[in-house]
Amino acid sequence: MRDVLRSLIELLDGDAARPVALCRVIGTSGSAPREVGSAMIVTADDIVIGSVSGGCVESALVHSAREVLTSGTAVVEHYGVDDPDDPAPGLTCGGQIEVLVEPVAPTEERRRHLSRLATALDADEPVAWATTLTDEPDWHLATQAARTPWLRLDRDVADLLTTGRSGLIGVDDCDAPSGERPRTFVQTFAPPARLILVGANDFVRALSSLGASLGMRVTVVDARPVFATAARFPDADEVVVAWPDRYLTDQLREGSISSTTSVCVMTHDPKFDVPTLGIALASEQFGFIGALGSRRTVDDRNRRLREAGVAETHLARLRSPLGLDLGGHTPGEVAVAIAAQLIAERHDASATPLHTGDGPIHRR
Repeated sequence: MRDVLRSLIELLDGDAARPVALCRVIGTSGSAPREVGSAMIVTADDIVIGSVSGGCVESALVHSAREVLTSGTAVVEHYGVDDPDDPAPGLTCGGQIEVLVEPVAPTEERRRHLSRLATALDADEPVAWATTLTDEPDWHLATQAARTPWLRLDRDVADLLTTGRSGLIGVDDCDAPSGERPRTFVQTFAPPARLILVGANDFVRALSSLGASLGMRVTVVDARPVFATAARFPDADEVVVAWPDRYLTDQLREGSISSTTSVCVMTHDPKFDVPTLGIALASEQFGFIGALGSRRTVDDRNRRLREAGVAETHLARLRSPLGLDLGGHTPGEVAVAIAAQLIAERHDASATPLHTGDGPIHRR
């Protein structure tokens, strides 16, 4: 969306302003050609700016855009695997995408909204743009400083904004009164939450894949080059060969650590664990600090940390043993237990089974 925003503003401004159709990818699955939020503009005279699929379905979207501009009603188009026997357009990459096609009129409200969005992006201010998937979409902006309650979705929007994720909300919410919670696309312009995994073992590989699927930027760091390879961790955004404590020190110095950064130490080796946790616990920047290990390992590691000078107030921030008690043992099961704890702590949730409680299941 960033690459077409200026063009969109220009088309809606001035004496030559005219309605345009805005096409945005709101959902993907499989090997999709473009990421969620990719955008394309189509004018009434068939000027096309931007791309949503790299050329696979653009022609079909131009046709949809014409209809949307004529009717004034937004539509959601779905495109799947290309089938040579099906005349409908498809994706040769084998994925699926969902595209919102909406008319954007040159009104003062729309221009003001887009101007606020551009101002936030120019200032590197995290911002979320919520669009209802209704016939006549409503637009709402949310920033960290201004989370105006809107259709009781402000908590969901704030969560996406905090973690730097874009996605759909308002789906399958049976607790909300009819018409109060429409299906809504939230496009977030913010750095994704980070997950730093210390170690290069099977548990780290499983958690790196799960973390990536949750929209986190995953870093695997280990001092052993034979284990810390991109081939062993294909879903990680980066694999760093370095002593973990030195890596965290450098990241803190560079200002790359924030309250949305989680670090999980999973090496089972005191020569890595103790100095790495010492650096992490001494900083107030990390949002979550955890370490894998048995009760015996935790007791021994805590003793070593105290001997290394870690204060009790700092040690109290350490989540170890890491993960919720789900009873799992395999790397995949342990990864789920850890990811569940990360999610629960982010929402300050109890992590208790929903069937044991009452009331709405979606927290407000």
